[in-house]
Amino acid sequence: MDRVIQKKKWTTKKIVTISVIAGIVLLIGASYYFTKGGNKLNVETDRITISEVTKGKFQENIPVNGIVLPLTTIYLDAIEGGRVEEKYVDDGTMMKKDQPILRLSNTDLELDLVNQETNVYNLLTQMQISRNAAQQNTVQNLNQMTDVQSQLKEAERIYNLDKDLYEKKAIGSQEYQKAVNDYNYYKQKEKLTQQILGQDSLTNKQQLAQAQQSYQGSQNALAVMRQKVGDLIVRAPVDGQLTSLDAEVGQSKNKGERLGQIDVMGGFKVRVDVDEHYLSRIYTGLRGTFNFADSDYVLEIKKVYTQVANGRFQVDMEFVGKVPRGIRRGQTLQILLALSDERTALLLPKGGFFQQTGGNWIYKVTPDGSKAYKVDIQLGNQNTDYYEVLSGLNAGDKVVTSSYENYGNDMQELVLKGK
Repeated sequence: MDRVIQKKKWTTKKIVTISVIAGIVLLIGASYYFTKGGNKLNVETDRITISEVTKGKFQENIPVNGIVLPLTTIYLDAIEGGRVEEKYVDDGTMMKKDQPILRLSNTDLELDLVNQETNVYNLLTQMQISRNAAQQNTVQNLNQMTDVQSQLKEAERIYNLDKDLYEKKAIGSQEYQKAVNDYNYYKQKEKLTQQILGQDSLTNKQQLAQAQQSYQGSQNALAVMRQKVGDLIVRAPVDGQLTSLDAEVGQSKNKGERLGQIDVMGGFKVRVDVDEHYLSRIYTGLRGTFNFADSDYVLEIKKVYTQVANGRFQVDMEFVGKVPRGIRRGQTLQILLALSDERTALLLPKGGFFQQTGGNWIYKVTPDGSKAYKVDIQLGNQNTDYYEVLSGLNAGDKVVTSSYENYGNDMQELVLKGK
């Protein structure tokens, strides 16, 4: 008779399988527990800064410093080198055009002037001698012409008389032929004398023109030399204020050396230093603002100097509209230079968090304010107050914007504790 065998509920295989599954679950749970607990940090809320993401007007700008300069500056360079003999005015004097500033001496130039004057006087004397000689030669030729004409008249008279007598057989052919020859001779001599007189007149005109041209050239050279000597007295080229005068009595100044400058007091501009990083984004027409005596003023870029020195380049800005009263040359202005037009964007207040995160992530506060957890974000442009948020946050979100220096990059959650 068969006996019923009861099936065991807990076989060895089932027990092993359940044990393995339970071990895995326990391991995962423990891993989560210990990992979660290790990435939490308790933080006092009064030790951090919590800011709210807002939506509003955004304009990218950078802070720059500018120095107030006159709108027009004319530099004074030594046109001719020399020794400073006398100063007529001091630095800072208001000058009138052509007013003398200082006097230089240059013995080489002064000697050259004397030599040039002597050359002009010698040339003038030679011209007078040549002119006198030409006049005397012309008088001689005219006298010779008069004699020839007189002799021709006499020969013509004798020829006409002998011709009549010869036709009447009163004289012989030999005497008649002599009268013909004398008449023809003086006719040719008169013609030749006229040619000589005409050639002499033409030669005299050419020599006179050449002499006058040479004399005029010498006069021009003398005028230039006198101007060079006159330039030893440095004068103000325009009305304005003399600044940066660098000359003392007894100093030697080389030709072309900077002596000072004249600031035309017709307005001001601002010379601004900008980091070379922004060179491709700076152009004429960009505007900036600054505050002076509790009022805001606008500047506009008029000129960009693209030469880079020590990692910076310069631009000139001029005032748009009103100019601050009481502003002075040399003052330093703190300017916000706008790099873009105003637009609507998500705004994240600037803070110390950026130094540790590079703007790639931030701690976002939960709605109840009890925790802040790490979220990835993407930031765009910035200005002095805000970052432009491109993704990862929404308007109304609250985030921790103070420094993360003590948190570590692997900290996933902050537990916010109030006092």
